[in-house]
Amino acid sequence: MQLKPLGNRVILQHQKAEEKTQSGIILPDSAKEKPQEAIVVAVGTGEDVDGKKTEMQVKKGDKVIYSKYAGTEVKFEDEEYVIVSQNDIIAVVE
Repeated sequence: MQLKPLGNRVILQHQKAEEKTQSGIILPDSAKEKPQEAIVVAVGTGEDVDGKKTEMQVKKGDKVIYSKYAGTEVKFEDEEYVIVSQNDIIAVVE
């Protein structure tokens, strides 16, 4: 089984949250921020807008930054993913 996003949706896999600060202080779980960086795992086919097909601007394997409160968190086969609309992706990290 695999997840396949529909329309202009993208499936992202979180990067690990920082375990400690740059100065070496170890962060407890309650102080860790939810990461906004993720890897694109799957991309939908795009959607029709006024009869024209919109192109997806990201591809599988891209490292992206997405809106902080965007998406739906999903657990699938012991992995955690976030499904977001392409519009919620802010940037591609190159």
